[in-house]
Amino acid sequence: MKRLSEKLVQSWTSLGPKFLPFADAATPDLPLSRLLRLSLFQVSVGMALVLLIGTLNRVMIVELGVPASLVAIMVSLPLVFAPFRALIGFRSDTHRSELGWRRVPYIWLGTLVQFGGLAVMPFALLVLSGGGQSADAPAWIGQASAALAFLLVGAGVHITQTVGLALATDLAPQESQPKVVGLMYVMLLLGMIVSALIFGVVLEEYSPGRLIQVIQGCAITTMILNVIALWKQEARDRNRRFKNPDQPTFKQSWNLFCQGDHAIRRLLAVGLGTMAFTMEDVLLEPYGGEILKLSVSSTTILTAILAIGGLIGFGLASRILSKGADPFRMASIGAYVGLPAFIAVIIAAPMASAYLFSLGVFLIGFGGGLFGHGTLTATMNLAPPEQRGLALGAWGAVQATGAGIAVALGGVIRDIVNYFAMRNMLGEGLADPSTGYVAVYLIEIVLLLATILAMAPLMKEKLSQRKLQTS
Repeated sequence: MKRLSEKLVQSWTSLGPKFLPFADAATPDLPLSRLLRLSLFQVSVGMALVLLIGTLNRVMIVELGVPASLVAIMVSLPLVFAPFRALIGFRSDTHRSELGWRRVPYIWLGTLVQFGGLAVMPFALLVLSGGGQSADAPAWIGQASAALAFLLVGAGVHITQTVGLALATDLAPQESQPKVVGLMYVMLLLGMIVSALIFGVVLEEYSPGRLIQVIQGCAITTMILNVIALWKQEARDRNRRFKNPDQPTFKQSWNLFCQGDHAIRRLLAVGLGTMAFTMEDVLLEPYGGEILKLSVSSTTILTAILAIGGLIGFGLASRILSKGADPFRMASIGAYVGLPAFIAVIIAAPMASAYLFSLGVFLIGFGGGLFGHGTLTATMNLAPPEQRGLALGAWGAVQATGAGIAVALGGVIRDIVNYFAMRNMLGEGLADPSTGYVAVYLIEIVLLLATILAMAPLMKEKLSQRKLQTS
């Protein structure tokens, strides 16, 4: 029996490097088992994202009848905290701790904030829906409490993810750091896939009580996963009890970062591409439910399809970039893939095809995976060694800010366009509930084209550098 167990373990570990993207990031000092345990914080983040941008927005818009613009604003509330990701990364780099830790206190703080938001969210949604004993409560109480819950969850996600990625790069040797960060994002996508599938099964027969159980289960699971992820990961250093007088300020570090090769243009491309791939986040499930008449369970599984596409995109990009491909070109290819993806989603409505809609959602995830990996790899490769945390924070801040703005605009634009369309103010042919959704998808196509244009000079410079090296 012991020999059989050893063979099973050896077989399982041998599968990892073959089929799990970035599994080759493991080293003798940082084995794959430790990396995967650390990545559990990304699983909890993925679970929260599925809940916020997937399940809850569809339930609030379709089942609870909350205006899409209000839901979009609530989902995008973490935008308020997103710009501070770079500052969080910098502060965790320079944190002074009596216990000798610099990353753990911030990750634990983020975990508590995320748990708190999930803990109060069910009661906020009950008041927001106006059902039962909360029917007599003023509307602003439900809106304010729901907004607070969303803000807390989003703030916890930003803190945990930013500092968790910095901790992962601390543990890995410099040559493996981009692969380690890539592995963390693969685990984020896996967490989204598994969570979406579980939510879809549990919410097969929707009821407010079942939704409350799901949210409370997410709160407990978040705490458990993050505690396991942090256990004995960061070594304690007594030197961190004292402040380094030569440590540069955040402003000085940020100015040094901005002096890098096309740093501002890179961040601009990240922002445009992120907006292009996320403006539909709050609308995909309502689009499937309202226009294509899909059930809550079916539309929740769409989030899993989106994450599966992103996972495959990350895996393919990993193989290609490991051979020395240009990460900016990889990001541009991802933007090109997004063009037919949104076209498929648009024409799925007049064709009443759920399969075409699912294909479009998959391609959105696939293109987003290529784009995300390309920009992430470029950021890691071009960042100075002493500014890894700041670089990750800046990349994450721009990405989160772009996503927040896009989600809010998506819901607002959908409501405004539908307001005019359903009153025949845009013409009789456009007097359809799908008009608002289609308008948002067309804007995303325009943003993808703008992203491609913004990335072009970066690819040209890379090509010129290669020619100089070969000559």
